[in-house]
Amino acid sequence: MAETAPQRVALEVQGAIAHVRLTRPEKLNALDLDTLRQLVRTAAVLRRQPQIRAVILSGDGPAFSAGLDFGAVTTRPWEVIKAFVTLGRSTNLFQRACWCWRELPVPVIAVLHGRCYGGALQVALAADFRIATPDCELSVMEGKWGLIPDMSGSVSLRELVPIDVAKRLTMTAQVIRGTEAKALNLVTELANDPLAAAQDLAADLCARSPDAVAGAKALFQRAWSASVRSAFAAERRIQFQIMRGPNWRIALRAGLKKEAPQFRERSFRR
Repeated sequence: MAETAPQRVALEVQGAIAHVRLTRPEKLNALDLDTLRQLVRTAAVLRRQPQIRAVILSGDGPAFSAGLDFGAVTTRPWEVIKAFVTLGRSTNLFQRACWCWRELPVPVIAVLHGRCYGGALQVALAADFRIATPDCELSVMEGKWGLIPDMSGSVSLRELVPIDVAKRLTMTAQVIRGTEAKALNLVTELANDPLAAAQDLAADLCARSPDAVAGAKALFQRAWSASVRSAFAAERRIQFQIMRGPNWRIALRAGLKKEAPQFRERSFRR
């Protein structure tokens, strides 16, 4: 009989907001293979729930996550090899555990405190927004172990910082505080209580049309580094898809009547 993997990721849905928590506080939520698989499965579950309008991603205990658990991962070399190959996909398990949050059709807010190192930082960078405590420690830690970021960080870093900053953070594995991370644009916002700030942001997002919010995420993902022609084409396609659903008419009527809109479930599909 197959052994059941310990729970590493918890999912709780409160209304339209999903709370995803790393639940290995005794190890500072270090990422082992079970954690990576559960992150991917959790994102897949959320993708199938159109009533979800925002996701808050956080870590239990004293840290968001100290990064990849090298001690645990290196004891399972064959599983690492299997997880490293793409098996016909565009991503392997390590990359998918991060990029699955970018591929969700709803905004994802990462709540950062304590440590956010290496693979954990790449998970956070794949979120749409990052809210950190001023004293949170962040690092592209792979350089300490003689490696490079290979969990989608090459894409998410280029969206946020200049190439020289990305190179320096990667080559030096420098640990920076939340205040410096904000100055470098690695985090969106600083807050002494980042979870409360994330809940406030999620509530603001939930007050808007779920189709417009999902469409905005899809638009900027497709258009940010595209040619002008491709970006304009994406605008037309996504706008047409939104206008085929009911929520834009609900928003329009509510705006004209100066009433609070009562939106239906998200109909927009990426």
